[in-house]
Amino acid sequence: MAALALLCVGLLLAVAWGLWHQSRPILAAKGVGELISSSLWRPLQGQFGLLPFIAGTLAVTAVAVAIACPLSLLTALYLCEVAHSRTRQWCGPLLDLLAGIPSVVYGLWGVLVVVPFVAHVVAPRFGVDSTGYSVLAAGIVLSIMIAPVIINISLEVLSAVPVGLREASLALGATRWQTTKHVVLRQAMPGLIAANLLGLSRAFGETMAVLMVAGNVAKVPRSPLDPAYPLPALIANNYGEMLSIPQYDSALLLAALMLFIVVLLVSILSRLVLMNMAHRGQRP
Repeated sequence: MAALALLCVGLLLAVAWGLWHQSRPILAAKGVGELISSSLWRPLQGQFGLLPFIAGTLAVTAVAVAIACPLSLLTALYLCEVAHSRTRQWCGPLLDLLAGIPSVVYGLWGVLVVVPFVAHVVAPRFGVDSTGYSVLAAGIVLSIMIAPVIINISLEVLSAVPVGLREASLALGATRWQTTKHVVLRQAMPGLIAANLLGLSRAFGETMAVLMVAGNVAKVPRSPLDPAYPLPALIANNYGEMLSIPQYDSALLLAALMLFIVVLLVSILSRLVLMNMAHRGQRP
């Protein structure tokens, strides 16, 4: 059992070493600063600027988190503090079902529903001509994908707050909302932050759904209605075409290494927060 546990850690280190080893040629030739600050993506000319893809990833993730986090928090608060137990029993399996739907299904739904909504409803209201394939469309689809993850973890964290704290607050004359706001949320805040960080890490690495609705234009998006080209979509679209172009594979694997590092750091941070809660006497 110990050997199998070490094997899991070894696989993680092997992935990191493999990505680093394959990224070394492009780093030796261009340097990290030049690669992440350049907007020129012309592989046939040896130009591999990653700035549009980094900006696209950050823009789509920011929109997704801005939509998903408040909705997920309010949903978790309702299910934990207000809803009837029968409602919680029905909503639990539905949230698990939403979390288990393949990303390509979300992407197809985004193409059929979200993209036309952005193109024909949202964009005209702002006087913008848009195809609908945009940062906003990708953010909406991605927010729906990460919401079940955030809600499930938030429910666990909120349920971990001792019932005695709620009863003591109510006994002192506080209303239910005052108890939720000043007692439950204050006690659960570290865990809620960890839940949102785990949702953020999921959003960073999502590929298929974002690839289908983001537009995939290698330019820095200037507004939510502009198309974007996130790093996962770049890797998925181009990795099979790079064998005949020098340093192309190294540039794509450097993008993969960036995603790997960001997701790993965010996941470690969220786990540390949850472990801190457990150390303080609450179950994560």
